[in-house]
Amino acid sequence: MAAKLTGKRVCILATNGFEQSELEVPRDRLSEAGAEVHVVSPEHGVIRGWDGDDWGQSVKVDVALSGANDADYDALVLPGGQINPDLLRVNDDALALIKAFYAAGKPIAAICHAPWLLVETGIAAGRKMTSYHSIRNDVINAGAKWQDKEVVSDGGIVTSRNPGDLEAFSKAIIAEIREAGERAAA
Repeated sequence: MAAKLTGKRVCILATNGFEQSELEVPRDRLSEAGAEVHVVSPEHGVIRGWDGDDWGQSVKVDVALSGANDADYDALVLPGGQINPDLLRVNDDALALIKAFYAAGKPIAAICHAPWLLVETGIAAGRKMTSYHSIRNDVINAGAKWQDKEVVSDGGIVTSRNPGDLEAFSKAIIAEIREAGERAAA
């Protein structure tokens, strides 16, 4: 049995319009593995997901983006959907938080349209990545080596294509957090 993520804290950065399953499945899998997971958002109170072709359920915001600090977390998860990453990629505080996780060498995981945030922050350049097929050219034009795989991990950056990849995506996030913890302990 692999080590639990007890004592690890994970930030999920999202706003209204996140893909419902792309926030909830990683949140639940990380919690099941023993991590403490916080939803961080520029919004206060609750944010509402997108599920299929309509608004989904609300999720409680644990920490306001204005009060979030990468030093409080071991990893960052970026759910997709079209709306969520499109709103976050024009939010300077969101971009600064993502860049801070990257500068600290902490795992960052992005699924579906969320690799737009890796493009916007310059993190995509030179990386092996995947994404939702409709933003493939955006990722390639940002200098990434795009691959059509359910999950791609490259130097602590984990990407996946869509909700069908969520189990592989969640396992890869957990593996990256464990590996980062082992490197830090060595």
